[in-house]
Amino acid sequence: MKYSIAILLWISLTALPRAAWAQEENGNDNPSVTTSLGMPLSAPLNPMGEHAAFGWGLSTGAGYNLDRRNALVGEFMWNWLYPNNATLEPIRIALQSANVSGHANLFALTANYRFELRGRALGTYFIGGPGWYYRTTSLSRPVPTGTTIGCSPAWLWWGYNCAAGSVITNLTEVHSNAGAFGFNGGIGMTFRVGEAAYRMFAEARYHFAHTGSISTKLIAVSWGIRY
Repeated sequence: MKYSIAILLWISLTALPRAAWAQEENGNDNPSVTTSLGMPLSAPLNPMGEHAAFGWGLSTGAGYNLDRRNALVGEFMWNWLYPNNATLEPIRIALQSANVSGHANLFALTANYRFELRGRALGTYFIGGPGWYYRTTSLSRPVPTGTTIGCSPAWLWWGYNCAAGSVITNLTEVHSNAGAFGFNGGIGMTFRVGEAAYRMFAEARYHFAHTGSISTKLIAVSWGIRY
């Protein structure tokens, strides 16, 4: 699934800069349309950081420049999150096997306001806004039904439920999903490359959403190209 998402994002973004360029053939550095394609690397923060080590993915955005400094931008971000050993260890102990793996996906659809101070070659900007965050997790092997195990947050992360301090081991396929409204905010820099208004960008952004029993919190550091 992660490769399909990556391919679709690349295909969809290919046409956007071309459409914008057709409207701004003279290389105007103040286009009315803005688009972007980037690669975020994510560092999860607690409590999410107790279960996910890091993540990577793709982001894409499109919006409208109100003027040179102000813009409204809609963005989609996908992150593939890798588990840390602490959240896999209780599963491996219960199964008495090291042959257990898992991962998580984070999808975010956000509506953002961007304030930018842009020179001819360099620029800086602030960006942030609300959005919908949807997180899924998947474990490669279930624990046999009837196994008695004490509950811990690691089991909740993978989609198990607990009762009276014990894990309810009634799943044949282990996965979970949780969605919630959240917000993001951050700062970035731009570097002009080639004809106006193409620019490389690098940014750091904080994301938060109260997704289920374990909130989504992470810092995403991204770089990419923007029009």
